Amino acid sequence: MSRCIAILNGGGDCPGLNGVIRAVVRAAVLQRGWRVLGIEDGFDGLVEGPRCRELDIRAVRGILPRGGTILGTSNRGNPFRYPLTDSDGNISLCDVSQRVVDNFHRLGADALVAVGGDGTLKIARRLSHLGMPMVGVPKTIDNDLRETDVTFGYNTAVGIVTEALDRLQTTAESHHRVMVVEVMGRDAGWIALESGIAGSAEVILLPEIPFDLDLVCEHIMRRRQAGSRFSIVVVAEGAFPRGGGKVVQATAEQTHGLERLGGIGHFVAGEIERRKGLETRVVVLGHTQRGGTPSPFDRILASRFGVQAVELIEKHEYGTMVALRGRNVVSIPIEHAVNGQNLVDPAGNLAWTAEQLGIHLGR
Repeated sequence: MSRCIAILNGGGDCPGLNGVIRAVVRAAVLQRGWRVLGIEDGFDGLVEGPRCRELDIRAVRGILPRGGTILGTSNRGNPFRYPLTDSDGNISLCDVSQRVVDNFHRLGADALVAVGGDGTLKIARRLSHLGMPMVGVPKTIDNDLRETDVTFGYNTAVGIVTEALDRLQTTAESHHRVMVVEVMGRDAGWIALESGIAGSAEVILLPEIPFDLDLVCEHIMRRRQAGSRFSIVVVAEGAFPRGGGKVVQATAEQTHGLERLGGIGHFVAGEIERRKGLETRVVVLGHTQRGGTPSPFDRILASRFGVQAVELIEKHEYGTMVALRGRNVVSIPIEHAVNGQNLVDPAGNLAWTAEQLGIHLGR
C-alpha cells in the first residue's frame, strides 16, 4: 500500500484547485495515515530540483474558498518539449522527461496526482508510459475535456461572466451602445454560450460556428428598428469569421507552447462600428474569469475528485483519470480523456435553445 504520494497542478490556474489539494491531503493523511508532497509550479518542479513541500492538515487549512493554487502552476512546463537556454541565449525545446521521472523517484513517492487540462493530462499519459504511477484530475474552465460531464472551475467562470453581463446591460442600455464582451474559450464555446443565455445576450459567437458579420449586423439593426437601442454581443476568444482565422496575439513558437489568442472582441466591435456606424465598446474579461472564490458547485466537485484520486491510488489503479458521469464520480483511462475534445454541438439542444430565445449565433 502506498505511504507517500505527490500532487501537482499544470496549465492555467482555476477556481477549485485548492479544493482538490485539500481533499487529497485530508483523504490521504486523516483516513490513511499517508504523507503528501506538493510539487511546486507544475512539472517545472520536477524538472528543476525537485522542488516540493510537505502538505499536512495545517498546510491546507482554510484554502477551500481560495482561488488559484497554493502550489503554483506553469504553462511552459511540458517536459517533452521543455524550453532550455544555452550559453548564447538561444532557446531550444528539449526532451527532459527522464529527468522528471528520475526526480520523481528521488522524492520516494509512490504515485503522482496530476491536476490539469488537456495538455497536462497528455503529459501525464506519456509519463505513465515511462513507468510513473499516475492518476489524473481534470481541470479546465473551458469545459473542453472529454469523458467527464463537467470540470471544476467552469461553473465559477460562467457565474463570473454572467454577473458581468448583468452589469453591462444597464450601461449599454443607458448609452444605447453595442457592448462586445470577449470571454475565454479557445476551441470550445461553453462559457460564451451558457453565460450568454444566462446573461440575456443578443448575439453569441462560438469557435464551433464560424460567424457571418453581415448577419450579425443585420440582427443588431433589426433590434434597433424594433426599439431595442442596445445589444450585448458575447464572443469566445477562439471564435472566427467564416472564411477567416482566429485572432492570435502570440504564436506557439513565440510562447514555446500553445498560441495565445485574444483580440477577436476588438475585431468584431470594429466591424460593427465601421459597417453600421453604431457606438460600440469592448470588454475583455480575460483572467478575471479564472480568479477569485470558487462556487459551491466547484468546491464540492473538486473535493469529490480529490478524494476519488486517493481511492484510485490505494487500489493501484494508475494511468486513470477521475470523471463526473451523471451524479457519480468514476475513473476512466487517461488515454480516453485526451482523445478528442468536448465541443459545443452546433446542432445540439443548447445551441437550439439559444436560437429559440432569439439569440443570434452568427449563422
